Amino acid sequence: MREKVILICSECLARNYVTTVNKSNGKRLELMKFCKYCNKQTLHKASK
Repeated sequence: MREKVILICSECLARNYVTTVNKSNGKRLELMKFCKYCNKQTLHKASK
């Protein structure tokens, strides 16, 4: 079963992306994505 998560920019805390993750994986997703508010590539973390 896959679960929807929202990716949040670690610098400006904007909610930019929605993706799905495997529910059985215990780690929180962290990706380098482009933030249109910061206008640069930043670390985005999965929210609960």
